[in-house]
Amino acid sequence: MIKALLFDLGGVIVPLDFQQLKRNFATLSGRSIPELEVRLAATDLPVRYERGDLDSASFHAELSRTIGLDLDFPAFDRLWNSLFPPGTLLPESLFQTLKQTHRLILLSNTNELHFRHLRATLPHLSHFHGFVLSYEVRVMKPDPGIFARAIEAAGCAPEECFYIDDVEKYVEGARTAGIDAVRFESAEQVERELRKRGVL
Repeated sequence: MIKALLFDLGGVIVPLDFQQLKRNFATLSGRSIPELEVRLAATDLPVRYERGDLDSASFHAELSRTIGLDLDFPAFDRLWNSLFPPGTLLPESLFQTLKQTHRLILLSNTNELHFRHLRATLPHLSHFHGFVLSYEVRVMKPDPGIFARAIEAAGCAPEECFYIDDVEKYVEGARTAGIDAVRFESAEQVERELRKRGVL
């Protein structure tokens, strides 16, 4: 029996628009998107930030130096969060229903600025009982360590957890940890999978 429901964040609850983010960075830095991609490819800044190796102020400073960006921190915060277009992929009502009968855990590779923005603007997150965030636990999917932390937060056996992620290798990582998991396709598919498991 499923007792805990684990959800990824970006690409499952909220959409991501990487192309818009790149266009915004290109406009504000005065560099082309290919040049920005080359400069970023030579660093591991985004990964280090999501893994919690850098705080937000250091990430802002290092990324600005890398691509030649001249923005104060509040403006950079707004730019960094332009990754998220309006709207959501799953309705808030789903989480309002699920929290009544199951423990809800958010399991995400994310960073402080993105999560702080979404925590303030996304009502869905108020329905979760726990958060396992890469920048806080200092380990990223698909590392087994982050799934162990998620199982601990769920408070039940791995096989009593059901996880939804949009990245196949993360779904496979969860399955390796003993968690029932599927790759996200649509809100309708999520509801079908939940019904199959007797959750809805």
